[in-house]
Amino acid sequence: MKISTRDVPPRALWTLEQAGLHPLLARLYAARGVTGMDELDEGLNRLLPPSGLKGAREAAILLADAIADQRRLCIVADYDCDGATACAVGMRGLRLLGAQQLGFIVPDRVIDGYGLTAPIAERVKASGADVLITVDNGIASIEGVARARALGLQVLVTDHHLPAAVLPDADVIVNPNQPGCGFDSKAIAGVGVMFYVLLALRSELRARGAFTQANQPKLDALLPLVALGTVADVVRLDANNRRLVAQGLKRIRAGALPAGLAALFVAAGRSARAATTFDFGFALGPRINAAGRLSDMRLGIECLLSDDPTRAAELAKALDAINRERRVIEGDMREQAMAIAESLFEDGDPPPPAICVFDPDFHEGVVGIVASRIKDKLHRPSFVFAASQAPGRENELKGSGRSIAGFHLRDALDLVAKRHPGVLLRFGGHAMAAGCTLLEENFDRFEQGLNQVALEWLDAATLTRRLETDGPLAPQYRRVDLVDTLHKEVWGQGFAPPTFSEVVEVLSQRLVGEKHLALKLRHQGSPVDAIWFGRTETLPSRVKIAFRLDADEWNGVRRLKFLIEAAEPAVG
Repeated sequence: MKISTRDVPPRALWTLEQAGLHPLLARLYAARGVTGMDELDEGLNRLLPPSGLKGAREAAILLADAIADQRRLCIVADYDCDGATACAVGMRGLRLLGAQQLGFIVPDRVIDGYGLTAPIAERVKASGADVLITVDNGIASIEGVARARALGLQVLVTDHHLPAAVLPDADVIVNPNQPGCGFDSKAIAGVGVMFYVLLALRSELRARGAFTQANQPKLDALLPLVALGTVADVVRLDANNRRLVAQGLKRIRAGALPAGLAALFVAAGRSARAATTFDFGFALGPRINAAGRLSDMRLGIECLLSDDPTRAAELAKALDAINRERRVIEGDMREQAMAIAESLFEDGDPPPPAICVFDPDFHEGVVGIVASRIKDKLHRPSFVFAASQAPGRENELKGSGRSIAGFHLRDALDLVAKRHPGVLLRFGGHAMAAGCTLLEENFDRFEQGLNQVALEWLDAATLTRRLETDGPLAPQYRRVDLVDTLHKEVWGQGFAPPTFSEVVEVLSQRLVGEKHLALKLRHQGSPVDAIWFGRTETLPSRVKIAFRLDADEWNGVRRLKFLIEAAEPAVG
C-alpha cells in the first residue's frame, strides 16, 4: 500500500476560503476538484434541467398520453437497491402525477436473471398492462423489448448502464449514456434517471393544463429515495449527484421521509436526524440489497412504498433478518473464495493480473460482495462465479466482477467476447462492476481470456495499491465537533471521504474482539485513541498511518478517535 497526498490547487483553496468556507472544508473540496462556491450550491434550482436528457421529453409525452387514456402502467425493476428505489420513486411519482392503474414486477435473480427478458414481458402483458417501463435496466434487453412490442405493449426504457452497439427497439429510451445524449451527468444512477423522467412528465402535464406551477405535485418528497439509491449504487458523485444526495439528506434529517425509510433507519440502529451518506452505503443499502440477493426484492420495494409505520416496521425487521443471514453466507463464502484466490499464486509472488474464482457451493446472491472483498485484498480485477439455480440452466455459471481504478471491466468483457466468440452468453455493467454468464465448461477459457486482457492493460503503476489522502491533520482540527461537520457533507464514489495521513508514535496497542487492533497514539504531541478494524498484526512504535476521524460515546461523553485505514513505514 502506497499512501499519497492529494494536491491542493492554491487558487481554488484561496477562492473557497475567501468565500467564507471553513478552512478545512476548503482544503478538502479544493483537493477534490471544486474551484468555486457555485459548485457547492445544493439548491434544487442548480440541478441539471431534464431538457438536456435525451428521450426525457418523449417519455413525458408517452406517459402523459397513457395517464390521460387511463392505460395501465407496469414498472419492471431490478433487484438491487438502485432498482428498488427507482421502482419506488416511479410508483410514488406516477401516482402523484395522476396515474391510477399502476403496478410493478421484479425479476427473480435466480429464475429470471437480469433485466427485461421475453418471459418477463409476457408476465407484464398477462398482468393487463398497456405500457411497460423499465427502471435501472433495459438498455441491453434486445429480446425482451422486442417481445414486449410484439405483444402490443408500449415500452419505455429508463436506464443508466452502458449500452452495446445495438439498442433495444423501445418506443423511448432515456439513458444518459446512449449515443447522442448530451446530459452532463453521465454518472447519474437509475433512480436519478427515473426522477428526471418524472420531472419531465410534470412539466408536460403542466403544459397541458393538468396543474399550475403553484398547485403541481411536489416531487422533492421523492429525494430521500433518490439519495439512497444514488449512494448505494456507488455511482460517481459528480456535482449533480451530490446535489440530489444533499437534498435527500436534508429532508431525512428534517424528518420528511417515507415510513419505510424511517423504519430502515431504526432497524439498522441509525439516527435519521443525523443521517449520512455512510448510512446509505453501509446500513440501509445492504438491507435493501439483501432481499434481492437471498429472497424477494418485492419486500424491499414494499418497504419503501409503505406509508403505514406498523407495516413498515415489520418489513424493515424482515429485511434486517435477511441481511443477517446474508452476512453469515458471505462470511463463509469469502473465506473459501479467498483461499481459492490465494492458491492461484505462490507465497511471495504477486497475484495474477486478474482473479477468477468458482466453487459449486457458492451462492449466486453474494458473488458480487465476495468479488469486492477479493479485489480489495489483492488489488486485482476479480470475478466470482456461482452455479445458476435457474431451471434448465444448471450448466451455466453466473459471475459478478469488481475492478480497480484504470481497468474498465465492462470493456474488458467486451474484448473477451470478441476474442473468444461463444464463451460469454451474456454480459454487461460499468467500469468498476460488471456481470456475465457462461457455460461451466468455458470457465477456464474465460479466465485465460480475462487474464490476457488484464496483462495487456494493467501496468506497474495501476497494479500498485495507492491510497490518496488529505495529508496531515492540524491539531486545531482534532475536535469532536469537526467530526460532525465532516459527516454532514456528501462523500462517496469519486468524491472520497476525508482521510488524513502522517507519522505518529504508537504508545500502546492490543487486540479487541480477536480481530481488531485498538491503539493509543501520540499525534502531534497529544494522545488520541485509534482503532484498525480487521487488523491483527501489531504496528511498529513509529509509523505513518492513513486515518479517518470518528467519535464514540462513553458515559455520555463523546471522544474523538482515529479510524485507521492503512499504514506504511515511517521515513526519517
